[in-house]
Amino acid sequence: MYPFTRDVAKWVVSTGVRDGLLTVFVQHTSASLVMQENADPDVVLDLADFFERLVPENDARYRHTTEGSDDMPAHIRSALTQTSLSIPVIEGRMALGTWQGIYLFEHRAEPYRRSVVLHLLA
Repeated sequence: MYPFTRDVAKWVVSTGVRDGLLTVFVQHTSASLVMQENADPDVVLDLADFFERLVPENDARYRHTTEGSDDMPAHIRSALTQTSLSIPVIEGRMALGTWQGIYLFEHRAEPYRRSVVLHLLA
């Protein structure tokens, strides 16, 4: 999981929008977005471990294997999580809870270049 809350927060400030609704959207089918605790790194490690147990690689029942043994598990993991998040913006800042952070959840074994779209509706 790759945290990018600070990047999003900087972008929100740069827009000058005081109050609105932010949509964060990942443009991929084998990665997702999660809102998760950002204080204890064990939380994201435990989540990654859980998804590896829940949706293992190299399962002989997967038909879609052309892009590697990690591709179909990545699609399933993405289907179980989210590709977009909605976050209120109040007084120019995301209204996140104390321990909430935004993460790109990479479901492939190797890192990929991912695109995330931000849209702020005032």
